[in-house]
Amino acid sequence: MRKNDTPEEQTCSLNSCLFFTTVKLSRVFGKVAENAFSKTGLSPSHSLLLSLVNQKEEILQKELGETLFLTPSTITRLIEKLERKKLVSKRCEGKSVILSTTPEGLALQTTIMESWESLHREYQGILTQEETVLFLNLSKKLLGKLENN
Repeated sequence: MRKNDTPEEQTCSLNSCLFFTTVKLSRVFGKVAENAFSKTGLSPSHSLLLSLVNQKEEILQKELGETLFLTPSTITRLIEKLERKKLVSKRCEGKSVILSTTPEGLALQTTIMESWESLHREYQGILTQEETVLFLNLSKKLLGKLENN
């Protein structure tokens, strides 16, 4: 972007910037996901975390953080909210924190899965199956290279 660019030229330049485009996509996708998961009463992140705990019945907090690529402080904050809502329980064994399902958390699993399906339907008709696979493969390639730098 140059100092004397018009707003149209600046927008055009931003739209050809991979960083800007992926951040913009992430924000828009986030809003779509928030809408899809609204019936759970949880954010998409909380819903995903709860679903993983429900599927395993018990899981190490550290494993959840690694699976979701979240920092320890972020995973702790997410878990605290689920714990306050009695959707997961937590116990310590030495330095390890183990999360377990609760009846209340398990009761939400069907609604969480319905929300995932709703989210998938929202974007399913936009990209073809081939485009989706290509997008995922390109994203994985970028992530793999950028994470290792």
